[in-house]
Amino acid sequence: MSRYCGRFAPTPSGPLHFGSMIAAIASYCDARANDGTWHVRIDDIDRPRVVPGAADGILGTLAAFGLEWDGNPVYQSHNSDSYHAAIHRLRCRAHVFACACSRKDINEAANTGVYGQRYAGTCRNGMQSGRRARSLRLQIDDDAYAEFIDLLQGRVSQQLASDVGDFVIYRADGVFSYHLACVDDDAQQGITHIVRGADLIESTPRQIYLQGLLQISTPAYLHLPVATNDDGQKISKQTGAAGVDNNQPGKTIYSALAFLGQQPHADLAQAPARTAIEWAVHNWRRENLPLSCAIDASSQGNTVI
Repeated sequence: MSRYCGRFAPTPSGPLHFGSMIAAIASYCDARANDGTWHVRIDDIDRPRVVPGAADGILGTLAAFGLEWDGNPVYQSHNSDSYHAAIHRLRCRAHVFACACSRKDINEAANTGVYGQRYAGTCRNGMQSGRRARSLRLQIDDDAYAEFIDLLQGRVSQQLASDVGDFVIYRADGVFSYHLACVDDDAQQGITHIVRGADLIESTPRQIYLQGLLQISTPAYLHLPVATNDDGQKISKQTGAAGVDNNQPGKTIYSALAFLGQQPHADLAQAPARTAIEWAVHNWRRENLPLSCAIDASSQGNTVI
């Protein structure tokens, strides 16, 4: 077995909020408790979502919370050559095709999968004359199936052709898909364990399928419950979540550990960041994590959201 190598990969669309800190703290603790390394990757490939200065703010927050990463932070925006090479390998093996379909075209085809509108395969055998490619899609075999055992959520499986269909890996405006970039980055960094929110669990079978086509290893996955607000919405920038207070790290660390079932003692809320994080690593227990995909953070008594 390779030495444990974990990561935290935030999108620099704003400051880290309570929901994102849950993933940061959990991934850090799981790595350090297993004598592993922990890396930070800035997922800044979706340029329209990037807020100037947010990446530096994220790194500053992680440092203020005592979350010390190994090596230098990696920026997706610097990895375009590697992503192009991955697409080239897929195209050489006839796994990719050009697609001219707009979102409207896909909606009008009215093919519904488990996760919403599913691509109908319109351009699989070539685009109609006079149309231009809007994207490159990964062609999914009709019998494609992906399954994995999540370290918390258990067995997860997906019939890829019927559930999600052929999916985009590159857009005509030069944006690589999250799935392709994530898979390639994890392989380049030698990531062995991925700890992240359960809102991404449905993406994992697609990424495992890509890993197989690219002949790269599949990490172990642990999908944490996501924190929701009073309305049942995931705590996020889109739902108005405020950034965490860098001046009171103990309070947020305590709340995150309580949310994650780690049973921190009350004094930890007033402790310096390093003291709180050291306690968290020493007392980290996967078996105490709540088996759920979402939990109302306010019902847990959290006041930091």
